[in-house]
Amino acid sequence: MTTDCRRQERTEVDEAAYISGDGSSLRCRVRNISDHGAAIELPESRYMRPRFTLMFERSRVSRQCHLIWSSGNRIGVEFIDQGE
Repeated sequence: MTTDCRRQERTEVDEAAYISGDGSSLRCRVRNISDHGAAIELPESRYMRPRFTLMFERSRVSRQCHLIWSSGNRIGVEFIDQGE
């Protein structure tokens, strides 16, 4: 049995985005999203920094993220309020 600790339901999406930090960027796909976080699919399984910036390709909106979980080539993030 899995316990879902999300604060809010997520909306299923398929949107291109970029993860950036340390002077590099990685193209990825956002698979679901809420006001508080998202599930992201990476091109391959890899180490992810605990904090990074996610920029949505279409809207160019950027969000600061905190890595919550990682499984294979998918990660779950929580969006960090700008005041933190």
